[in-house]
Amino acid sequence: MMEKVDVSNLRARNAEVVGTDAEMDKVKHSVDKLSMEVDNLDQRVNEVELFYSSKSLNQPSTSWSTSSRNNKDRERYAPSFKKLQQDASRREAAAAKRMQDLMRQFGSILRQITQHKWAWPFMQPVDVEGLGLDDYYEVIDRPMDFSTIKNQMEAKDGTGYKHVREICADVRLVFTNAMKYNDEKSDVHGMAKTLLAKFEEKWLQLLPKVIEEEKRREEEEAEAQSNMKLAKQAAHAKTARDLSNELNEVDSQLEELRDMVVKKCRKISLEEKRNIGIGLSKLRPEDLTKALEMVAKTNSKFVLRDEDLELDIDAMSESTLWRLKFFVKDALRVQGRGSSNCEENKADNRKPATKLSNNPVSKTKKDKSDALANTAKKRNKMSAP
Repeated sequence: MMEKVDVSNLRARNAEVVGTDAEMDKVKHSVDKLSMEVDNLDQRVNEVELFYSSKSLNQPSTSWSTSSRNNKDRERYAPSFKKLQQDASRREAAAAKRMQDLMRQFGSILRQITQHKWAWPFMQPVDVEGLGLDDYYEVIDRPMDFSTIKNQMEAKDGTGYKHVREICADVRLVFTNAMKYNDEKSDVHGMAKTLLAKFEEKWLQLLPKVIEEEKRREEEEAEAQSNMKLAKQAAHAKTARDLSNELNEVDSQLEELRDMVVKKCRKISLEEKRNIGIGLSKLRPEDLTKALEMVAKTNSKFVLRDEDLELDIDAMSESTLWRLKFFVKDALRVQGRGSSNCEENKADNRKPATKLSNNPVSKTKKDKSDALANTAKKRNKMSAP
């Protein structure tokens, strides 16, 4: 959560009547700090709303009261993330134990096959060099034998088989490799074919238990995912409620501080209003847009348009005028530094440089600047508030 803003200290510091620009700078920064906090909270609330809007695409629409009630119920019955992790660990341990039991049962089948009188050619890896089988690795991509299978079944370093179907696949590979490399009329081919048939017959007896275990794992995984989804929704619901409360509190504090500024501070003078209008006309297009958005935010009747733009300074609230005053002041100061840098670069490089004030702007921005300049001229006869 964000750091709390101590508004009480702000009230204490600004309880006295202030009138100078330096004092107003302090108040302005306090208001801007709260405004930034509100913007940050707004963004986080939007993220939560986006989460729920994506969820609602696959769900029937409900009223706000119903949704709120469902969120509270979800929080009440949703398992915690810690409990979900503990359940997942226990579930994985139990599943691994059941799979080990299936592997032991498979080991009984494997012993029956390896004890057969025709199993001896398949007990150890093929002696490729000793038998002079120069083309063996060209025909067989992955050699396999029963000693390799046994070693992997007994491995304790985590490299062993994780599922009984993996052992089954390697047993089949032992026989299919032999049948692939040796001619059908050879003894090895016939022995492999016979043992493979016996193995498949015994495997079919164990297969129902394997399928049952796989189905159980799928059901447990589906339940775990459902619980995780429920926990996430509950966490988002709590976050949304907390953010909403915090946003309302900060927004209320911000409005209170703005009202205090208006009541305690002097009003903007006629000369300051005139300077605001002139300053707005000198802003760069991007800064002008920010200033107009600032006005639109506090005046619902003001609409940003590309033409016939009129900005009535008299219609603005005192807080808006103060914010515009400081914004214009800061923006023009930055522009001044930019222009100075351009002049320095021009002197250093000894070649013409385009001044910032001469940068091309769009017709829309130019229209806005002209309109603001005209508005400033029209205010020459305004009376002070």
